[in-house]
Amino acid sequence: QVQLVESGGGLVQAGGSLRLSCATSGSIFSMIVMGWYRQAPGRQRELVANINKGGITIYSDSVKGRFTISRDNAKNTVYLQMNSLKPEDTAVYYCNAVHTIFGTSWGQGTQVTVSS
Repeated sequence: QVQLVESGGGLVQAGGSLRLSCATSGSIFSMIVMGWYRQAPGRQRELVANINKGGITIYSDSVKGRFTISRDNAKNTVYLQMNSLKPEDTAVYYCNAVHTIFGTSWGQGTQVTVSS
């Protein structure tokens, strides 16, 4: 199984920025897709953004234009740059990866709190 280690969460004021990182124990080239999901209290986990092996990205409508997903192949790391944060972005953010052999893996989650 692939290990995913997230970092970068925290508390920020509305309008601020944070960058989340997700480092994988395996080669990023073995991942079909990597991405970020989030889950707010009382709500279902939802896709925020993902990037596939070919570099194609998908964003949820709620974050388009504010968040950017990227990857560093040399570091086997995926990033989520979050700008213009809003209180409704408050959630636990989870890194997700789909490996060509081992299937789906999840990180432990990192809390993002945006104060108004």
